[in-house]
Amino acid sequence: MEKHQHEKKTLWVVLLTAITMVVEIIFGITTKSMALLADGIHMGSHVLAIGLSWLAYVIVRRVSKSDKFNGNSNKILSLSGYSSGLMLLIFAIVIMVEAVERFYNPADIVYKEAILVAIIGLVVNIASAFLLHHDHEHSDHNIKAAYLHVIADALTSLSAILGLVAAMIWDIPFIDTIAAILSSLVIIKWSIGLLKDSGSVLLDIEKEHKGHDHSHGHHH
Repeated sequence: MEKHQHEKKTLWVVLLTAITMVVEIIFGITTKSMALLADGIHMGSHVLAIGLSWLAYVIVRRVSKSDKFNGNSNKILSLSGYSSGLMLLIFAIVIMVEAVERFYNPADIVYKEAILVAIIGLVVNIASAFLLHHDHEHSDHNIKAAYLHVIADALTSLSAILGLVAAMIWDIPFIDTIAAILSSLVIIKWSIGLLKDSGSVLLDIEKEHKGHDHSHGHHH
């Protein structure tokens, strides 16, 4: 039963991300590091979204045992994926707004520390991405949404690292702003794709383009 493995995986990722978030926030406060604090808070939004994905698997497992529920449990996963996609879209817009604000009011960046934070984030997200990696045939909108959150976070960490290193070497502080805006655009594109896919399942819009229907295989 493939439901179980997804549920366990997402729970691990939630825990991993949550621990990192707590550590980053604590260190952010003690070292007065804005970079750590901001990253910790950003991680929080992913913890919520991936936590939602995990919850969706728990609910699916529960309702599939229940006699009262005779709907399509895939819809629960699509609903969770849709909500998660919405969070991802908001997340991307927030990053963009922050980046633009930073562009107008450049703050002094403690480079080495900020780079370290971004690297920690990147490592955690890469580990999470490996955990959440799934076969295409076992894919659903829920695991896809959790995966996208992790990849989006990795992308922002990566762009921060590249931007900060470039800014440090050539003393051009606005590079990481540009990097952040580019990441946001990519994430916006992903989240809209996710919203379209999961939304069409919620509205029972049949997919004409591929014409494969494997949902009947999932019912037990």
